[in-house]
Amino acid sequence: MAIEASFTAEEGEFPLAEVFSKFPASRIELERVIPTNDALVPYFWLQDVDAAAIDLEGVDHPGINDLQIIDALETEVFVRIDWDFDYESVLTAIFETDIALVSAVGTHEKWTFDVRATEQAAVSEFQSYCRECGIPIELVQLHALSPLHSGSEYDLTDAQREALVLAYSHGYYDSPRTASQDDIAAELEITRQAVASRLQRGTRNLIASTLIGATD
Repeated sequence: MAIEASFTAEEGEFPLAEVFSKFPASRIELERVIPTNDALVPYFWLQDVDAAAIDLEGVDHPGINDLQIIDALETEVFVRIDWDFDYESVLTAIFETDIALVSAVGTHEKWTFDVRATEQAAVSEFQSYCRECGIPIELVQLHALSPLHSGSEYDLTDAQREALVLAYSHGYYDSPRTASQDDIAAELEITRQAVASRLQRGTRNLIASTLIGATD
């Protein structure tokens, strides 16, 4: 059964820590792509910044060969990064073990990495690699994944599940968003207010049935 785990690492232990030395209030989200050779996670979003004033000159770290701004929005920029995998980091551990990166988000305080593996042994191997290479990480969550076949076990109505799935598949929960509530409403042929209600109630039910229910 597939396993998903979340790890945290102090900000200073990751190559992109140097970015926070210039933009301490920013947030970084790695752009996940299909790993191919050294092209593991070649992009990231630098968020909560004045995009017009961004200059990455002087960001120097042994784990980074090059940084290049690809696109800029109002408060975030899209950056291509050329990693140096001779520098041991969490990404090296991911590259060298049988796990996949689901997401990685960092601030000036810490990084959170979500990874997935086909079995728990792979997660243990990842932890061992980090420990042997002196990469400080902390496991904060570990759980098995099971497919969601219907919404009944999460107290979702059919309408709520339909709206949630459509919103997810169309990029409503992405950053930046690639779909709006109006877009979802048009697809479902209902009002925007109805979409907002279904998403709000559906999200509430999911949290109550999973995060809250899991701690009872």
